[in-house]
Order: sequence, then structure tokens, then C-alpha cells
Amino acid sequence: MNLLVYETPEDLAEAAARDFAARAREAIAERGRFAVALAGGSTPKATYEALARDYTDELDWSKVHVFFGDERPVPPDHEDSNYRTARETLLSRIRVGSVHRIRCELPPEEAAAAYEQELREFFGPDEPPRFDLILLGLGEDGHTASLFPETPALDVTDRWVVVNPVLELETARLTLTIPVKNAAKAVTFLVAGSDKAGALKEILEGDADPREYPAKFIRPEGGDLTWMVDKAAASLLK
Repeated sequence: MNLLVYETPEDLAEAAARDFAARAREAIAERGRFAVALAGGSTPKATYEALARDYTDELDWSKVHVFFGDERPVPPDHEDSNYRTARETLLSRIRVGSVHRIRCELPPEEAAAAYEQELREFFGPDEPPRFDLILLGLGEDGHTASLFPETPALDVTDRWVVVNPVLELETARLTLTIPVKNAAKAVTFLVAGSDKAGALKEILEGDADPREYPAKFIRPEGGDLTWMVDKAAASLLK
């Protein structure tokens, strides 16, 4: 695991954009494409803005294929949609090879099945998809993507995409499962703000049950795990 601490959220976003670009160049040079799963949230949003601002002409975006790690059950033009955030900050400003969104205008189970089928068509039908990079955020409660504490998705090992009921939010989210995240070549967490400090300390240094802090489940097998955090988020770490 790599832990990288930055002075400000802006420094973090710029560093994450540099890392994204470097990983994209490497994947394109080696395999002819870069498959990335984007995250929602304010810190990833700042990273997408930095990519659109500073790397429009620095990458062969036609070989970048964009997926999403999770989605809220809203249409793609809704203000809570992770796809809408990525579109407004990045995807409307560059032209990527393909965009694969979770179609949450469909009934949830239908949307999950359709997205899993789309993953199988792109990556192959048998093994979990091996993303070049999965970006993740972190909630104050230790959740990541839509893997919330003590929710059913934490136990799923035979699906790539599931509908995950989140009773405390009185909703359900669609999310890639833990086996998919742990099959990635690289997973990078982007964490900013003092409100995340307690959860970050528990995940990196504590001994709580991962079911209480689901980000602890993310340990890519044969891949890189990187935590990019700002000074405020790291304030409680030893």
C-alpha cells in the first residue's frame, strides 16, 4: 500500500490527475487501451476538472474507456448522478474511446444485469474485469463506492454488479462488487477533508471489522493500492 499526503485538496487533485495520466499512458503503450472506473464525490470531481484543464492534449483519449464504480438510482441528467458529474467536468470536454454508464433510468435489477453484461462484453465473460485503474472515494462512515457498512453487497462473490439496499439512506445503490475492485491493476483512493480523518485512521491503522468500514475490504490482488489524501484527512494518522 502507498500512502501519499498532500498539503491541500487542490494539490491532491493535481497529483491524482498526474497519476491518472501516467497510468493511462503506460496502459495504452502496453495494451493499446486504458480502462478506468470513475468515482463520484467532490474530491474525484476536482481531479476530473484538473484532467480536463491540463491534459486535454496530453493523452490519446480515443483509447481511454470510461466506466463507473457505482451509481445512484437517478436518471443521467439528475444532479446526484455520478455520470452527470463526470460528463460536466470531463467527458463533455474531451472525446474518449467509449463511455459505459450504469443505466439507472431502468429498474435497478435490470440496470445491474445490463451493466454486468456490458462489462462481460468488453472484458470477456469469465474472469472478473481487470480495470487498469479504479478510482474510489471514502465516506465518513468508511463506505466506498456504494459499499456501505453492514449491507448485503459486502457478501457478494458471484456477481460483478449488484443492487445494494442502504436502509439508513432509505434507498438502494448500484455498485461494482468487492471481487471486481480487487481484480484491478490499480486502485486509488482520493480522500480530502478533516471529516474523513476518523474513518481513514480506522481503515489504515485500526482493527475494526471490515463490515463496519467496507473500504478495508479493498485489497487488490496482484495490483497497486494507493491512498492519496490531503493533510486534513491524514491529521489523525500516526
